[in-house]
Amino acid sequence: MTASIDTLQHECDSESLRLPTPAELKAALPIKHNLEHQIAEQRQSIRRLLNDADDRVMIIVGPCSIDSEEAALEYGRRLAQLSAELKDELFIVMRAYVEKPRTTLGWKGLAYDPLRNGQGNMALGLHSSRRILLQLAELGLPIATEALHPLVMNYISDLVSWVAIGARTSESQPHRELVSDLPCPVGIKNGTDGRIHNAINAMRASSSQHHTLTVNGDGQIGMKNTAGNIDTHLVLRGGNGLTNYDKESIEQAISLLLFNQCRPKVLVDCNHDNSLRQHRKQTTISHDVIDQRIAGNVNVLGLMLESYIVDGKQEDGHPPIFGQSITDPCLSWEDTENLLRSLHTKLKSGRA
Repeated sequence: MTASIDTLQHECDSESLRLPTPAELKAALPIKHNLEHQIAEQRQSIRRLLNDADDRVMIIVGPCSIDSEEAALEYGRRLAQLSAELKDELFIVMRAYVEKPRTTLGWKGLAYDPLRNGQGNMALGLHSSRRILLQLAELGLPIATEALHPLVMNYISDLVSWVAIGARTSESQPHRELVSDLPCPVGIKNGTDGRIHNAINAMRASSSQHHTLTVNGDGQIGMKNTAGNIDTHLVLRGGNGLTNYDKESIEQAISLLLFNQCRPKVLVDCNHDNSLRQHRKQTTISHDVIDQRIAGNVNVLGLMLESYIVDGKQEDGHPPIFGQSITDPCLSWEDTENLLRSLHTKLKSGRA
């Protein structure tokens, strides 16, 4: 069964625009059995990394936000080829965020405003988001995204191998309930103030069963009993103008995780407050963190990098630039490839 976006778009009434149900969108853009198997295996690969059954380093890398199908696929093709070359030391996951949290106002992401005209078109946005994630997954890449609005995940959760809970939402009870029901590993970021206690509380809460409101594939509201998700870990992203990727900060975080009986694995977000909003510092930070791993800290799970085809970010009011971020500044593809090859060489030498 297939359907065009036109048939999924419904007339607007006085209050809201009816969107396709998750089942309708999945019927329009179905996932094939072999792709389901691939994603299940990729999720299991991340679980092995979390449980020390695989000693590779996980690298979550990609644009700050997905804004263009063509640019995302071009980036994905390059990353898939590089991943195949470096897979003995690096488990590479593509960052593909279709929602963007905003401190105040701004573009909220492809799922909400795919035409970037400020009008909003979630029927088209959800369709575009699922289509792009499907195509990226078909390249063989594990996909990472951020769960911002819990309902959006109903449309795309079957396509992703890893999910982030952001610094602004780790305290949210609905997001903790969402994590407890997700079928994949989840990284939970420390708060924007730099404190990690809220993330630890979220990990503990998400590991338990919950009774929660849900919307099923047909759009019906109901209650669901979630199973709990034990495959969570901490993401350190700095906060309040302070960094937390240094040796002392990581060791303190691991101690607190152990004290609270949480998995002591830590992934470092090399941008945001850790880079003090200077995206090119991601290179130096990456080497610092990998040096800690080589020195014996096996609880350093890996890195998150913001990277696109063109360095930096686009300025408002200027002609669009293919493959350049419209949200946070990103490393260029050239710098990204050089960095990942350098980290691969360093890790390989560290085994000698």
